[in-house]
Amino acid sequence: MTRVHVVVEGQTEESFVNKILAPVLWTHQVFLVPILLGPHGHKGGRVNYARVRQDILARLKQDRAAHCTTMLDFYGLGKDFPGTPAPPYPSSVGKVVHLEQAMKEDIIAQSPDLRADIRFIPYIQLHEYEGLLFSDPEAFAKSISQPDLVKDFESIRKSFTTPEDIDNSPDTAPSKRVLGLCPTYNKVVDGTRAGRAVRIEAMRRECPHFRDWLERLETVGRQKG
Repeated sequence: MTRVHVVVEGQTEESFVNKILAPVLWTHQVFLVPILLGPHGHKGGRVNYARVRQDILARLKQDRAAHCTTMLDFYGLGKDFPGTPAPPYPSSVGKVVHLEQAMKEDIIAQSPDLRADIRFIPYIQLHEYEGLLFSDPEAFAKSISQPDLVKDFESIRKSFTTPEDIDNSPDTAPSKRVLGLCPTYNKVVDGTRAGRAVRIEAMRRECPHFRDWLERLETVGRQKG
């Protein structure tokens, strides 16, 4: 069994890793350990790269037998991240891959002896967690007790090539769209319930960047040395 520390930006992602993603990876001999971003007493909140770097390096140093990854939203990402501003790309996923690679290069440079080239797997979520939930609009709507919103959720999903393409703005980011239709939506409680209903299989099928991350995590359990 291989441990993988997952630096997450908030309680929604922490709950997703603990309750939905971890059981899936367990079957691949991977044990996920979610780490809420920031120092004790100041967990979660605004994502800035100084905090992210500190947490990643701490995990790599303190548990040298483990790997480390991240689950950070592209939406609202701090401008201090390495690789920003990202050069123009035809798609948002190109920008995210650019930022992930820049982050990995920075972590390797900070401490070459930690083997971050092997042990660190950067992941930035396009554009935020709720995007994954649009992988199955019907399951999403019904899981939060809003069956009347099935058609609305399906309309949002059909407007984009993949759920990960649902855009990155203060008014139309995935969670903002959900809150506009369902003001009582609770990101942690409803988001976790919806994640269970939508299921990892649908997210894997519909979200290419998430699928790539998941496949990389699945291989960690088979790596030696």
